[in-house]
Amino acid sequence: MFLRESGRKHQLDVNVEALVRPELGSGVPGGSLLLEFADAVIGTDRARLDAARTALADALSPAAVTAVAAITGNFSKNDRIADATGIPLAPANLRPTKELRAQLGLNDFKSAVNTFRHFSDD
Repeated sequence: MFLRESGRKHQLDVNVEALVRPELGSGVPGGSLLLEFADAVIGTDRARLDAARTALADALSPAAVTAVAAITGNFSKNDRIADATGIPLAPANLRPTKELRAQLGLNDFKSAVNTFRHFSDD
């Protein structure tokens, strides 16, 4: 949701489907590098992560690597806290994402049960 809104703010034609189909292109400057970094962060290959950091620094800037790493860590932290404490997503926050979740297949992820345990928007 936020990616779409910030893209509009900066007059970018953001293709959120690229999150699950990177071959489409995201429309975000450095988007393929950002997706590679995200994949590397959740993986176990340290060399891949180092290469992703270097590629981001070369293409965007060393400061961009710091910003991307901080944002990535924060999102991971927030998700883990919500899952661990059982905080349900408020229906008002879930409803506007119904079409996007269907488009990207997010409802099919194993962790989706944590969101839908307390609420169904169908």
